[in-house]
Amino acid sequence: MPEQQGDLREPELADEITEAPVSSSEIVFGGYIWDVRREGFEYGGDTLRRDFVDHPGAVAILALDDADRVLLIKQYRHPVRRREWEVPAGLLDEPAESPLDAARRELAEEVDLEATTWNVLVDYVTTPGGNNEAIRIYVARGLRELDAFERSGEEADMEKRWVSLDDALDAVLASRVQNPSLVIGVLAAHASRARGWSTLRPADDAWPEHPRFRAVGDRSRGDE
Repeated sequence: MPEQQGDLREPELADEITEAPVSSSEIVFGGYIWDVRREGFEYGGDTLRRDFVDHPGAVAILALDDADRVLLIKQYRHPVRRREWEVPAGLLDEPAESPLDAARRELAEEVDLEATTWNVLVDYVTTPGGNNEAIRIYVARGLRELDAFERSGEEADMEKRWVSLDDALDAVLASRVQNPSLVIGVLAAHASRARGWSTLRPADDAWPEHPRFRAVGDRSRGDE
């Protein structure tokens, strides 16, 4: 009998949450929406110092109708000097509000819709070398129109358009649209649809990558 080999498969590919001991932490710039924080931390036998944007995080919503069309909005974004196509999204700046409730609110306020079915599509961190922003993208289906909200500021002249998921994918791959939640959401949705949407997760799935819902040794649920 040949000698039985052990399991040589690679472990599951996954990021590892690691809490380096923090020796100092202070806000060095307080902004209108987010701050710049300076921290010292112990890593590799040294004390390192980094400045980063301390961000509340956000949710984004890929709203799909029965024909697999996604609802996009065009909104002015001053830092990049462009009116860009996006999916509805908003900050997690209400401590008592769960991510799912924030997504429901943003869908109503930005595009006058509510949904009966919610799932987590994908989570991501935007710029891990420079800020702690974590974004959760939901898929919302079973859509129903609501009374129109009154909008102001950058949202006053928002344009809405229903686009097939395939056409949205073409725009992403041609770099005609570059908003990160739109790009990641469309790519993830197209891949998930090819797998019969089997990759979708419960709407209250754990979200330890967001600092507010992180607990060392405990994959706390994002809705708790």
